[in-house]
Amino acid sequence: MTSTIDARAAAAPAPAPDVAPAEQQGRMTHRQILSALSGMLLAMFVAFLSSTVVSNALPTIITELRGSQSQYTWVVTATLLASTASTPIWGKLADLFSKKLLIQISIVVFIVGSMLAGLAQSVETLIAWRVLQGLGLGGIQALVQIAMAAMISPRERGRYSGLIGAVMAVATVGGPLIGGVLVDTSWLGWRSVFYVGVPFAVVALVLLQRTLHLPVTKREVHIDYLGATFLTAGVSALLIWVTLAGGTFPWWSLETALMVGGGLLAVVAFLVTETRASEPIVPLRLFRDRTTTLAILASMAIGVAMFGSSVFLGQYLQISRGYSPTAAGLLTIPMVAGLLLSSTVSGILITRSGRWKRFLVAGSLLVVAGFGLLSTIDHETNLVLLGVFLFVLGVGIGMTMQNLVLAVQNTVAARDLGAASSAVAFFRSLGGTIGVSVLGAVLSSRVGDLIAQGLAGTPGAAQAAGSGDLGLADLADAPAPIRNLIQVSYGDATGRIFLISAVLGVVAVAAIVFIREIALRTESGDERMARSR
Repeated sequence: MTSTIDARAAAAPAPAPDVAPAEQQGRMTHRQILSALSGMLLAMFVAFLSSTVVSNALPTIITELRGSQSQYTWVVTATLLASTASTPIWGKLADLFSKKLLIQISIVVFIVGSMLAGLAQSVETLIAWRVLQGLGLGGIQALVQIAMAAMISPRERGRYSGLIGAVMAVATVGGPLIGGVLVDTSWLGWRSVFYVGVPFAVVALVLLQRTLHLPVTKREVHIDYLGATFLTAGVSALLIWVTLAGGTFPWWSLETALMVGGGLLAVVAFLVTETRASEPIVPLRLFRDRTTTLAILASMAIGVAMFGSSVFLGQYLQISRGYSPTAAGLLTIPMVAGLLLSSTVSGILITRSGRWKRFLVAGSLLVVAGFGLLSTIDHETNLVLLGVFLFVLGVGIGMTMQNLVLAVQNTVAARDLGAASSAVAFFRSLGGTIGVSVLGAVLSSRVGDLIAQGLAGTPGAAQAAGSGDLGLADLADAPAPIRNLIQVSYGDATGRIFLISAVLGVVAVAAIVFIREIALRTESGDERMARSR
């Protein structure tokens, strides 16, 4: 199989020669790789930190700005959607332009978006600037993986993937703690959470300029803007429909027909466009390979695990259990510890053995088990048990997330490394975007049902509430009994969204089981590209 893939790569049209610094002409030493990775890892830290800091501060932000549960969801979804839609574009640009310059541009976009988000005076404005922030994050997350594939062979990448796992763990632990301290500090407040990553981003820019030296591709550029437009329109229409249906308008209505019909038409138009574009943002030829297709399917399910758990877990701990943002951050440490341990150990073992499928299978099974355990929580769940459940989930995510990217990068031709890496990141983000939007809608509906039941069963409660339509926007001003009802309802409803996540995790297990394992290559992306000319 490996020789077949190499033959395909060799038979592919050779791109124009690259221009590279002398030190990049041969295989990089371990020290050179670590030096080049320093700026990229710091950029990754900024990306993960921005998500964990904001997610832990969201309950306070939405309460102070008098936002709704759907707006709570869209503060997260807007960033994920922008990141998702832009990821294939960043990946395609990486096959055409300087990867170093693109990473730096994405960091600048992130900085601007963060600064403006911190100035928002309403939830709507905050959501708008979070879109700009997401465009930068999409570039950072996709381009770092692409640059690593260019520098390091798949066989050796396991040991460095552990570093990404460590960065993720530090950001995931530090983010909620930093965010909690900032929110709990009266003279700083929640706005400061959008500025905390800016200094790190500036340092990352400097480090990248000094340490990262990669070949620069120079050839005629054709960007598939039409495909990107259709993709963004299709996904946006469907996600907006999921968020608003059942609340703003009925599930079966003219609005539903227009949004679903329009969204599906846009997706079909995107697929047609990709078959005709000279430089498609998601090359459909990638899906001819079984490993790539199944890994992408699994990545979508894992995306729900990554984003859904962090977004709604913080809400559960703060809204239902009453913990401060700082305490909520501390309570997520078991999940982060599991992620750090499993990503580091699995990366080392994969490098030693060259085999990776067993870790993917075990990790996906643990993701299902972790979500299954979390589906049992309510507003009175013992915190020790919660910690155990989170640890299991963290171990599963750590063993699957980075290794799915590795499996694809090991399979595709060298000329498709950028597009394939960004495709996996794209569908993982898409899974997270859909997951957060759909799970948020399920949570909102379930909370509404529980509150209505509570109001009906408590004499005088409905009159005290003034309306049966209660939620996060009423939490700050509601009387104590009503506030307690809202908190209990959120706690008892959270288990349902984790149950749905467990079902989706089964899809990831099934996809991974059918992936064909190919021994890891010992050449970097640049070396494979040079050999194929």
